Amino acid sequence: MKSMSKVALPWFIVLAMTGVVNAQQMSAVGTAELGVNTLLETVAESKDLFLSDRDRYFANVEAVLNTFVDFNAVAEVVMNRFADGASVDQTERFADILRSTLTRFYGASLASYNGEELVFLPSSNAGDDPRADTVVGMELRGSDSNLRLQYQMFINENDEWKLKNLSLAGINLGRQYFGQFSALMSEHDNDIDLVLDNWQ
Repeated sequence: MKSMSKVALPWFIVLAMTGVVNAQQMSAVGTAELGVNTLLETVAESKDLFLSDRDRYFANVEAVLNTFVDFNAVAEVVMNRFADGASVDQTERFADILRSTLTRFYGASLASYNGEELVFLPSSNAGDDPRADTVVGMELRGSDSNLRLQYQMFINENDEWKLKNLSLAGINLGRQYFGQFSALMSEHDNDIDLVLDNWQ
């Protein structure tokens, strides 16, 4: 038994490390493609819940978003120039708020998804630095209209590509939410806690 354990353990380590390397080697486009395809499958499977059990529908959407969205990074994008003045706790609190906000906005936008074709668009910001932020564009093409999406992807501290901003139908959510955040900062004398208390 001991000899079998000694043989099995190194192979287990090799297989585990191979999985880590493969995860790290996934490209920005590959990560976005896996994330959005999984999301669309989940939306299609959960569509009936949007009318009958909306909390469960959004919980299903959120579970998928958590796999490829870095909500702390999203929070920093939205806070923009105010991010340096926020504590770690405030950033994490805002990340949780945005998780709920984005889940409901994105989930509601996709609730009418009915198997439309998903087409990935050529990159418009390809550069020399393979670790630079990458915008991945795509369209949901239906018979009546197209819905364009853009994912802004970045490499996190674990060498994983994650989403930190999203444009949907021409609406840059990071920019839109920053306008809301900035207005609340002016209204509440730059008190971030009060801004978070009043975020809707």
